[in-house]
Amino acid sequence: MNIPSDWQKRTILGVGIICVSLAAIFVRLSQREINEVTVGFSLFIAAGRLIISTLLLIPSYGDLWTINKNHSSAVYYGLGAGICLGLHFATWISSLGFTSVAASVSLVTTNPLWVALLSWWCLGQKLTRKTIIGIAIAVLGSVLIAFAHGGNSFSSNPLLGAILALMGSWFASGYILLGTLAQQKGLTTKQYVTIAYFTGALCLLPLPPLFGTSYGGHSLNIYIYLILMAIISQIIGHTSLNWSLKYFSPTTISLLILFEPVISSLFAWWFFQEIPQLLVVIGALILLLGVTYSIKKKL
Repeated sequence: MNIPSDWQKRTILGVGIICVSLAAIFVRLSQREINEVTVGFSLFIAAGRLIISTLLLIPSYGDLWTINKNHSSAVYYGLGAGICLGLHFATWISSLGFTSVAASVSLVTTNPLWVALLSWWCLGQKLTRKTIIGIAIAVLGSVLIAFAHGGNSFSSNPLLGAILALMGSWFASGYILLGTLAQQKGLTTKQYVTIAYFTGALCLLPLPPLFGTSYGGHSLNIYIYLILMAIISQIIGHTSLNWSLKYFSPTTISLLILFEPVISSLFAWWFFQEIPQLLVVIGALILLLGVTYSIKKKL
């Protein structure tokens, strides 16, 4: 198997970050198609994204039969990652119904702190002084962005939105770490994402009806946004990040994902006139400083 060059690794990782950053925009576009954003509708978006992604991966199901019996532990890690992925989408997408894109995405990307700590605890990865300082700086930038979330119709309950986004960050951390272990234990990226996406979809499948939202009866535009989210943000975005876990540490991937709130906020400004406040700009600069400091010489 040919080993990709450094520029190929960086390009795939960069494409992945841009694609996942578009997810918040597709969610917001979907929300603007209805009169009231409910928890049930948010769960419908979360479940629909993974269900469509799972259907698109049907051609990959045959690869699951090639999994070595000695890699059973890898399968369990993949199943655990899928559960975390489903819960991540359920909490994070729900948060977008209560607060702004900038606030939600900033808080959900605080997972470098949790990934670094869990990597140290579970994987024995040493935390260097440089990494700790960089994480602290980057998280500070995200917090500043999160506090600048007023002035739009989706800021009905910022505190609830912040709590849901933070929970989404915890589940995302578990998803990244378990995904790393699944691939280290023998699963290919294709096998891993097939297991994880299917498991996440299965976990979320019954939830929308339980919260009063049907899978049918929505506008055509909503289904188009769901398909775009599944293809761009999930199949291309998340799969690129999962592939990158073979070449970069979970902490490095998590730090780079901190670019997501900056990219998402810029798109939200462009599409919805969710104009970033001065605090957002300051927070973004601090965030980028922390990321650059932490990953310098790692990439």
